[in-house]
Amino acid sequence: MGMCLPCLGGPGNDLSTTPDRETRRRELAEAAEKRQKETTYRGVKNPQAVERNKKNKEMEKQEMRPSPPGGEGGGGLKWQVG
Repeated sequence: MGMCLPCLGGPGNDLSTTPDRETRRRELAEAAEKRQKETTYRGVKNPQAVERNKKNKEMEKQEMRPSPPGGEGGGGLKWQVG
């Protein structure tokens, strides 16, 4: 017969203890973030390059937008009275 009680010299260290709620919640949140990053960059060899490209494209879009008339840089029509 197997010894199942720790007082009889059986495997007493096999009792699993569950972590408290905060620890468990933190571990689950970290695992979810890790999965999300993996799926976001799936098949991408260099994720930092992808982020740099996104930022560069955003900067180019901002530069291509016309400035508001009458604001800095002018760009609009100027009236001259003379």
